[in-house]
Amino acid sequence: MALSLRIRDVAAGYGAVRALHGVSLEISHGKTVALLGTNGNGKSTLMKCVMGMVRPTAGTVVLSMENKNYDLTRLSTEEIVNLGVAMVPEGRRLFPKLTVEENLLLGAFRRSARGEIGRNLSFAYEAFPVLAERRRQLAGSMSGGQQQMLAIARALMSAPKLLLVDEPSVGLAPILVSHTITKIKELKEKYGLTVLMAEQNFHQAIRIADCGYIIVHGEIVFEGKTVDDLEQNELVKNYYLGSTV
Repeated sequence: MALSLRIRDVAAGYGAVRALHGVSLEISHGKTVALLGTNGNGKSTLMKCVMGMVRPTAGTVVLSMENKNYDLTRLSTEEIVNLGVAMVPEGRRLFPKLTVEENLLLGAFRRSARGEIGRNLSFAYEAFPVLAERRRQLAGSMSGGQQQMLAIARALMSAPKLLLVDEPSVGLAPILVSHTITKIKELKEKYGLTVLMAEQNFHQAIRIADCGYIIVHGEIVFEGKTVDDLEQNELVKNYYLGSTV
């Protein structure tokens, strides 16, 4: 099933504060696209626009799937999730006083996923065995790395086709960042996902990305059609690779 997401000229913000200014990008079926930028440049706002959590003041967000086009700016978050879009939010946003398994089950509310709860739960535990071991443990008592695993597994419980991952490296030790990024790649390949990952850790993001965009002050300033394009860009060299001009 071919799937693509096309974002065109999106502007959005919070009250009088403008966070996005004419943002355009495209995600093709089966690709991992990295949205690169430091904190406060609009990455999370763009993710929320895709999920229907923030309404753009201009532009379109179109999901194409099964020969149909869906303007996500006109749909509720629930309707977007029902189309097969899931997000792993920045900061994980788990229910700390619920168990691991209760958090996972809350991720399975999408209509088409409800009948596959058992299978999807098995997938989640297969992907992250530590969650199976700790299924009765309260989520809030787990380590940061384990909570990130749980947040990703919860998103998988909805059986998504398009997975948005917002800042998976935040708050994790370097070794856990590397493990988390590697796991996202493994899951993408195993389940045939299309992935949009917002990340400020350039070195980790390009390990699994097929292409990427750099966002600065709410605007896309560079599109790298390949990882090599990104690595050779002067902005990347200056901000991420430590080069001087």
